[in-house]
Amino acid sequence: MPVIELRDLEKTYKTGEVEVKAVRSVTLSIDSSEFVAVMGASGSGKSSLMNMLGCLDQPTAGSYLLNGVSVADLNREELADLRNKKLGFVFQSFNLLSRTSALENVELPLSYAHPVVSLRDRRKRAVEALEKVGLGERIHHYPSQLSGGQQQRVAIARALVNNPELVLADEPTGNLDTRTSIEIMGLFEELNEAGITIIMVTHELDIADYCKRSVVMRDGLVVGDTPNENRRIARQELAALIMNEQRARLA
Repeated sequence: MPVIELRDLEKTYKTGEVEVKAVRSVTLSIDSSEFVAVMGASGSGKSSLMNMLGCLDQPTAGSYLLNGVSVADLNREELADLRNKKLGFVFQSFNLLSRTSALENVELPLSYAHPVVSLRDRRKRAVEALEKVGLGERIHHYPSQLSGGQQQRVAIARALVNNPELVLADEPTGNLDTRTSIEIMGLFEELNEAGITIIMVTHELDIADYCKRSVVMRDGLVVGDTPNENRRIARQELAALIMNEQRARLA
């Protein structure tokens, strides 16, 4: 059974008497453990599609099944519970609380969990998530004490703390330099290999090349859906980049 199954999904926004069709009759299926890039220019509908996949917005028409369950049939509390337990979100701007440590930022989703997670278990799971993304020694650092790449790792740890089946990432490398972007993509590759399904919105072709499949949108329509047969491997590219940096220092 697919993790995500969309049938004729549509989203129309109304501004006064003007209707804007952001997503038009999208039919799409994504299986467990896929790593999918959703691409398109600004206004192509990719962000609107992502909001619906994350249950942050409701479609105007069509159906969305998440693990075989129709999202349209869920009430507000059930949607909130689904977002908290099944989905992890990673954003371009990190969305960390500036006056809160990395550990406390990662603990935050557990504060809304049902049944209630004890403080001890919240702390344990948050530490494990930070260790998973390579920040075990910086759990008490505040965002201002972390680099952009480290902040994004905190954001990824926060997305993982509830052990989601699906991670939705919206331009996760948009604010990062080339080397840090490769590091973050290497981390996503590791998570995907561990069985987590990842859907990533990006407008960068080189970032999309690290994913296993690319879905291209234009004017609200899916105009391309292809496997990345010549997929780039971030860990290999990072190793080559480090080696070149070392050679340059020695030259």
